[in-house]
Amino acid sequence: MTVATMTAPPDGGPETNRRDPSPVITRDLLLKAIGAVMPIAVVLLMVYFSVNTTAFLTVNNLLTVITQNAPLIIISMAFAMLLMSGYVDLSVGSTMAVSGVAGALAFGPLGFLGGAAVAVGVGALVGAVNGGLIGYLAISPIVVTLGMLAVGRGAAMTLSPDPLYGFNDTVRAFGTGSALGISYIAWVAIAVAAICILVMSFTALGKHIMAIGVNTRAAFLTGIKVRTTIFSLYVAVGAAAGVAGLVLVSRLDSAPAGTLGAGFEVTVLSAVLLGGIPFTGGRGSLWRVLLGVWFISVLRNGLTLMNVGSEMVNIVSGIVLIIAAGLEALRMYLRRKL
Repeated sequence: MTVATMTAPPDGGPETNRRDPSPVITRDLLLKAIGAVMPIAVVLLMVYFSVNTTAFLTVNNLLTVITQNAPLIIISMAFAMLLMSGYVDLSVGSTMAVSGVAGALAFGPLGFLGGAAVAVGVGALVGAVNGGLIGYLAISPIVVTLGMLAVGRGAAMTLSPDPLYGFNDTVRAFGTGSALGISYIAWVAIAVAAICILVMSFTALGKHIMAIGVNTRAAFLTGIKVRTTIFSLYVAVGAAAGVAGLVLVSRLDSAPAGTLGAGFEVTVLSAVLLGGIPFTGGRGSLWRVLLGVWFISVLRNGLTLMNVGSEMVNIVSGIVLIIAAGLEALRMYLRRKL
């Protein structure tokens, strides 16, 4: 008779059918490494510009960076919330233009507050059209918002064939004034960012946005009003674009319909993707989006201080967008395959 023997595992414990954990460990380490790329890149970028230009690392310049990029902060916050739900808006630059021009036209008869209300209202209206077509009629968000990109720019140029400029003292005061050493424009951006972060962190809407991004059908079956939520997000993005248009017009003291907000879609998308929000939605952090915004802002400011031409700045910004998309693709591959 042959006696069967059982060989104990090397650690001396009971014999088990355990799966090799190394692929999971490797995946987690790689995902953490990808997540650390942006903070490290921001630090290295700031160090580089600090070494190569004495004007960069000063309080005045850093506050200027925030002021100059207030429109980017404002739109990126709302845009990121929309992208977390799995939807996108490629018309934000044109919405800025038509909102800013409409508000500028209203400054004269209605004053600053009236013009501000018009700018935000027009932006929200554009968002409502996008949200109605996408949320309720289920038309492709790419098709709808690309169409609105053209419509919005055309509408802005129709409203004002010639650039508007030279607004009243209240508008200029808003665009150039400050409180506690921080510009009014920067305060607006900070307020919008704080509101969006609070919504995503502490409200049911934030949870619903994430649930829709993870699985739209499952979100619907749990009782979430998917179409209404998507509609509301597009209205919010449009309103944010209206605020950004108002801010930019006030700071420039001008409303050039042909160039106001032109190409802003690429900048916003770059910042949000750098912040780790995937196109598929379902996850992300607005804090990391702010980090992505800061990276783009520092990059543009530093290159300008180094007298790099605007053409090269655009080229570098495009490369950054491609890199951001590549990192997100790698992240998705690791989550899916390993």
